[in-house]
Amino acid sequence: MTVLQMYEKRPRLWIRNLVAIGVVTILLIWSTTVMGDSSGAGESGAKVAVNILLGIFHPDLSFLFDFSSQGVGYLLLETISIAFLGTIVGFVFAIPFSFLGASNIVPRPIALVFRISVMAIRTIPVFIYGLMFIRVTGPGPFAGLLTMAVSSIGMLSKMFIETIEDLDPHIIESLDAAGCTVFQKIRYGIIPQLAADFGSTLIYRFDMNLRDATVLGLVGAGGMGAPLLFAMSSYRWGQVGSILAGLVILVLAVEYCSNRIRNRLIKGY
Repeated sequence: MTVLQMYEKRPRLWIRNLVAIGVVTILLIWSTTVMGDSSGAGESGAKVAVNILLGIFHPDLSFLFDFSSQGVGYLLLETISIAFLGTIVGFVFAIPFSFLGASNIVPRPIALVFRISVMAIRTIPVFIYGLMFIRVTGPGPFAGLLTMAVSSIGMLSKMFIETIEDLDPHIIESLDAAGCTVFQKIRYGIIPQLAADFGSTLIYRFDMNLRDATVLGLVGAGGMGAPLLFAMSSYRWGQVGSILAGLVILVLAVEYCSNRIRNRLIKGY
């Protein structure tokens, strides 16, 4: 069969593509109808946006370099502490969830139960967890820590399960044939395969928690979200600029360090 004949006998997909384009167009039109009226974002909204930009370029230096418990430095330290401790606590609890949810480690019924549990944890947004824990422990950094920990369990467990199920079984079989004990198989066969991927996933989750910890401050779960909201509500644009500048510096520093660590774990340099 020639190339021309194969081209003429190609499947005609234009009808399917046309239907898909029509469905996407309808969804886009429907989505715009539920966005509501945007007439409120007029002159006042533009003025607020300009004031925020001016605050970023003209921050309140006394507030930015205030090292008391009310300054930007302390707020940044509190935010990064919430994210770091929440990530570590979530990691500790995600380890048993991930091994018990891997079908190549435990029987499938048990793995299915733990997979459903992980799915249920991941279903609830971080913001809702924050509101729940504030009701339990009261407002403060501890509520933010618990929120970061529980939300981290869901994502870390899911990623760890996929990593565990991708283990090379031949390495375990060779160690088993050599007469290694269970501890030796874990030490020399499983941990070396999981360490790099686990570390990379853990760093990525810490990056996410660092940003989420800022948002959680808006509901009183510690961090710099609440001071940012109060500064905007009272039109202290210099303090808004100081908080945003500190947050940008923090995120860039953490991003640089995490990329270096992730490259060293995965690529070896």
